[in-house]
Amino acid sequence: MVLTPSTMLPLGHPLPEFHLPVVCGELAQQSPGGTLGRDDLPVRPVLVMLICSHCPFVKHVEPELSRLEHDYGQSISLLAVSSNSVITHPQDGPEGLRRQAERMGWSFPYLFDEQQSLAIALRGACTPEFYLFAPGSSGTQTLRYRGQLDGSRPGNPAELDGRDLRQAMDAVLAGQPLRSQQNPSMGCNIKWHPGQEPPWFGSPA
Repeated sequence: MVLTPSTMLPLGHPLPEFHLPVVCGELAQQSPGGTLGRDDLPVRPVLVMLICSHCPFVKHVEPELSRLEHDYGQSISLLAVSSNSVITHPQDGPEGLRRQAERMGWSFPYLFDEQQSLAIALRGACTPEFYLFAPGSSGTQTLRYRGQLDGSRPGNPAELDGRDLRQAMDAVLAGQPLRSQQNPSMGCNIKWHPGQEPPWFGSPA
């Protein structure tokens, strides 16, 4: 495990184009083997969560992700994305993701980014990592928040309450400005395909 912080993609960045398989969630149940693309999303805020099934930092935040779905799932589109290489970590393949979602009772779409294209477009670095996009006056989804869920990490005493991300989502839904101070997430490094690591993948933090 390489302890890795977010790269902190610049605010205002547009939601990248994507079209990925949905391995579980209500959408997968309605259309087995289906895919989901950026243009399939409703015109409302979108939370992209880079997670996976094996990472201890993700396992730590799983209960709060369930609470976020309960509290915000009707007003914000939640998308889980696993971009880890199944060459090195087969447990993060579709079956492992399905078992994780079933165990946690998640119904939001869980996308399998096998080619790691969305993670690269987001300059993803770690799991978990969170990106909140919202439509502007033109309807284009742009990045309003990126970084940590809250200050809780495995083994530290901070409360797992989603404080940072919840404040950002509440501000977006209320049409209010977001706090300028946004803290990076911290977790396991994304498991890039061997020999295809992006330039920002470096040594342990």
